Amino acid sequence: MLEVSKLTAIRDDRVLFENLSFSLQLGDLVQIEGRNGTGKTTLMRIVAGLGDKEEGDIKWNGEKIEFNREDYHQSLLFLGHQTGVKRDLTAFENLKFYQSIHAPNTSTEQIFSALTQVGLAGREDVPVAQLSAGQQRRVALARLWLSQQPLWILDEPLTAIDKQGVKVLEDLFLNHAEQGGIVLLTTHQDMFSDNPKLKKIKLGE
Repeated sequence: MLEVSKLTAIRDDRVLFENLSFSLQLGDLVQIEGRNGTGKTTLMRIVAGLGDKEEGDIKWNGEKIEFNREDYHQSLLFLGHQTGVKRDLTAFENLKFYQSIHAPNTSTEQIFSALTQVGLAGREDVPVAQLSAGQQRRVALARLWLSQQPLWILDEPLTAIDKQGVKVLEDLFLNHAEQGGIVLLTTHQDMFSDNPKLKKIKLGE
């Protein structure tokens, strides 16, 4: 489904990674590992079609993503370091906006359920600008419960999330993979307790 071939990225005259290749199939759960500065965020943005590469190809369903950007971006959900939520809207309104574009088959009840899953029950109608940084992050994560995209690309999704929240997300990631989705993520936190379903790709070696 997703094929990364001989990918090279250079930033500030420094080679972050070169000739990097891997492929992901439906049902895969993959963690990108590496020390700070090895290019994890750069890789995630390139794979999501949001960053520049020096060499290499990224293919979705056998076709280079630069030739099929619309289909590719409709097939993925990317969560990066920026939350991507609108600060002047409430948590509910942000998810309603996301739903109208990316998840038209979901219901209003599912929006409330998603906000409950991320610990924002009772905060649905608070403008995002009035929420803490961690709560704003949770609004972004709530999209995962509405997502109908098969490919999730998640850069440090557990930032500012407590231990119980990590467990909830761990279960969600595993369920998405078991339902035939693909999860590609970076995280500094321990997850999955050496679950054999988790595959790892290490940068900086």
